[in-house]
Amino acid sequence: MPEGHSVHRIARQFERHFEHTPVAVTSPQGRFAAGAAQLDGHEIVRSEAVGKQMFLEFDHGLWLRVHLGIYGAWDFAGDITVDATTASANGRMGQTNMRGTDLAAHEDSLSSMGAPRLTRLRMSEQEKLEDDIESFPPGPIGAVRVRLLTDRAVADLRGPTACEVQTPEQVDATIAKLGPDPLVGDPAVGEERFVSAVRKKPTPIALLLMDQAVVSGIGNVYRAEMLFRARQNPFTPGKEVREEVVRELWRDWVKLLNIGVDTGQMLTMDDLSADDYQKALASRADRHWVYHRTGEPCRVCGTPILMQELGGRKLYWCPVDQA
Repeated sequence: MPEGHSVHRIARQFERHFEHTPVAVTSPQGRFAAGAAQLDGHEIVRSEAVGKQMFLEFDHGLWLRVHLGIYGAWDFAGDITVDATTASANGRMGQTNMRGTDLAAHEDSLSSMGAPRLTRLRMSEQEKLEDDIESFPPGPIGAVRVRLLTDRAVADLRGPTACEVQTPEQVDATIAKLGPDPLVGDPAVGEERFVSAVRKKPTPIALLLMDQAVVSGIGNVYRAEMLFRARQNPFTPGKEVREEVVRELWRDWVKLLNIGVDTGQMLTMDDLSADDYQKALASRADRHWVYHRTGEPCRVCGTPILMQELGGRKLYWCPVDQA
């Protein structure tokens, strides 16, 4: 499932390519036909991500709410440019798909790499540049729930958990149920909300970090990495975690989320050499402290990393450093 950094990056693609121009909205699959008819022909005036959910505001006051869930993805095609926060030398962006990246040198437009061409960019948990397209707009691929089309770019949504039209009041109600997001509102206010919520609950801290009503955007990767970085036992009840550690977790989430948005990667290891940084960009095996490293030696103490199912997801931790 895409974590918070991916959804913020998708929202920025919409901000850059779809705002303030008329958008043709259709539902090639047919399941969103009524909703598409409510939005068709209007302009997108705002693109916003809150945690794992994205909201597109249209000029007549209605919003499109999308939650990608486990299987959802957006495909962008046309004259697509790299997100304003992205620095990718060869156009392959994402959690596990960035290869040979040089963050110091990049072209702004994916279609400007090599001979001019129209391109397709898939954005979900991972991001990757797919085959060039011969003509614009390309035909829908698969079961496209909603298609947003301008004269230069198209976005196709497939497999979302939620895709619905909402009124401003409904958007406010949806967001009110979500925990704080470091990139939405004042991070200091978000910190106090997060600390207050965690310190009241007997639930293990590893489950609280995945609870979108407690904090927005954290998924399985960030959860494991943040707890290791804090040297925090994942099974400690939230109300028993020291307040300074809870605050440290929030501030680390602020830091890691911004890195994720900037690079398109869940980079959770600090103070890497130039060579190790390039390795981390290229391979998840060189990117994380504990995530997906069951049985491998802890990078700090050498103890084998453990894995256990918790809340239906795999939790990774070091039994010594996080005792």
